[in-house]
Amino acid sequence: MMSIEALKRVRIILVEPAGPLNVGSVARVIKNMGLNQLILVKPHCDRLDEEARRMAVHGVDVLEAAKVVNSIPEALQGCHRIIGTTGRGVALPTKLETPREALPWLLSDRFDTALMFGPEDRGLNNEELKYAQRFLFIPANPDYCSLNLAQAVAICCYELYQIAQQSIKGETDVSLEPAKFEVLEGYYQHLEDVLLKIGYLYPHTAKARLEKFRRLYSKANLTKEEVALLRGILRQVDWACQIIPSKKQKSD
Repeated sequence: MMSIEALKRVRIILVEPAGPLNVGSVARVIKNMGLNQLILVKPHCDRLDEEARRMAVHGVDVLEAAKVVNSIPEALQGCHRIIGTTGRGVALPTKLETPREALPWLLSDRFDTALMFGPEDRGLNNEELKYAQRFLFIPANPDYCSLNLAQAVAICCYELYQIAQQSIKGETDVSLEPAKFEVLEGYYQHLEDVLLKIGYLYPHTAKARLEKFRRLYSKANLTKEEVALLRGILRQVDWACQIIPSKKQKSD
């Protein structure tokens, strides 16, 4: 059964937030809805600014405890599941889900997860979204569908709180625990190195091709054991690349 404590394992990540009013409002709604983790990636404002404190009201403790980091990978260390938020207009070769569809996937009593929001003026770009495994958009009036950052966070936190109130079964098998962010990133780097070595990838096309591999593996929701299996294949390919040329030289 999922407990309300699962909310405390969800990180709300704001990438390059610009306004202290928004950051303060986000801290308040995080406190309102039972979450407590706020991470700011390269913020363009001071989270402890007077305006931020005024908007946070009784959520000032969330502001004070918020982590400030220099990169998205740093913010995601230790996370097993990651959702990126985006607008309908962003071209992604994958399904966009509503908060009600996607957010139950983040709640777990056993591992840490993350929900990422982009800067106020542009949202998350494709380079930033590549770290996410699922993608969320908030349906709104098509005549005016642009939401304020704090409003978007509030909608998602409310949905998370409502989900956490329900008695939800699932994920009792520890062997099904998804791989951590850094484990997946290590695999993607290993995959790129090997595919470049065998000539499947070329330096000028590697980035675009690797994006497709990321999407493919995100759908699979790989466990730590499955990643280890895949890396074993890569190590064997790497070994074969070294041993076959040496055998050929001997035969010559």
